[in-house]
Amino acid sequence: MMITLAVVGAGSRGTSYARRAVQTGRARVVAVADPLDGRRDRFPEAEQYTDWRELAALPRRADAVVIATQDRDHVEPAVRFAELGYDILLEKPMAVSEDDCRKIVAAAERSDAVFAVCHVLRYTPYTRVLKALLDGGRIGEIVSIQHLEPVGWWHQAHSYVRGNWRRTGESTFMLLAKSCHDLDWLVHLTGKPVTRVSSFGGLKHFRPENRPEGAASRCLDCHVESACPYSAKRIYLPLAGKDVWPVSVLTDDVSERGILEALRTGPYGRCVYDCDNDVVDHQVVNLEFEGGVTASFTMTGFTPALHRQTRIFGTRGSIDGDGDRLTVHDFVTGCSETVETRPTGDPTARGGHGGGDEALVEAFLQAVATRDRSSILSSPGESLHSHLIAWAAERSRLNGQTVTVPGD
Repeated sequence: MMITLAVVGAGSRGTSYARRAVQTGRARVVAVADPLDGRRDRFPEAEQYTDWRELAALPRRADAVVIATQDRDHVEPAVRFAELGYDILLEKPMAVSEDDCRKIVAAAERSDAVFAVCHVLRYTPYTRVLKALLDGGRIGEIVSIQHLEPVGWWHQAHSYVRGNWRRTGESTFMLLAKSCHDLDWLVHLTGKPVTRVSSFGGLKHFRPENRPEGAASRCLDCHVESACPYSAKRIYLPLAGKDVWPVSVLTDDVSERGILEALRTGPYGRCVYDCDNDVVDHQVVNLEFEGGVTASFTMTGFTPALHRQTRIFGTRGSIDGDGDRLTVHDFVTGCSETVETRPTGDPTARGGHGGGDEALVEAFLQAVATRDRSSILSSPGESLHSHLIAWAAERSRLNGQTVTVPGD
């Protein structure tokens, strides 16, 4: 069965998912809606619309829709395309308010759509191996978890200081924008919902008062740029000529000339100490799960861009994981075993999130083709729960109190 797809929001993520679907040989893109000509032109054989509402005003044009608009613009198309009978692949976060997330879940359930939120970490080869070890009882019962999301210094600067997710009021808060992946993943590993959270964090470094003496407002004009870790020239120019993330976000012209022009005039050439960002650059979250399992989660922008790193402590053993390999320590034998998971690609969007993007798209296409939802690893309600955890954690960060996670 050849599955037909519509793409609503043909930016970096929408284009990536759609291209991976086409590469399987099981799907083709028949419609694309995006306000930018260059993004629509990524799918030259598809019907083109400047606004998703134009597509939604027509009878159903495809079997499924990939919705990857900006976070604040998810709810309207998600609800409307569910009403029209489309199956839906929705980029995370689902929406930027609890009410809107609930509206999306209700619409998906009413329409009986195949519905998947892009929680790609559930789908990586690494996660599948780790989940099998835990479910198989290799370390007994899980007691506690330590989990680190190393965002990466340049990724923090790109997306959360200079980029689209730099301001809570224009997008959403950092934990929901970036780390609902991780909160969802911890629920997936434990198989239990979160009941209570506490959280601390803030915007420590990317502030005007930390601007180096002599720094200009743009990297191209800056006399101290060569000594700055966040130099836009160093981050983007080595990728000139490659139509890959993150340079594909700056400009459709990814030549050196095109990138330099984008850095000269666009937001990604700004000094990181002279932006209008307000989201946190570091945060810790403590979680209590149903049954008493606990976890500590750290998100920080001050790292290399690495795979997530996790330590899981059980009653009969423990597991240390770095995204590539898992080391299992057995308390009975005293022995350790290293399991290689051989993920594909790197942990960033450019590398397909360690194989997660590819596997998610394959699972979605399988569910659309067969109507068997077992390949989709999170239900609408489970995806909602991970978002509710994020809101509870943000409330705790702001008010300094332990917060109970509301029911789905």
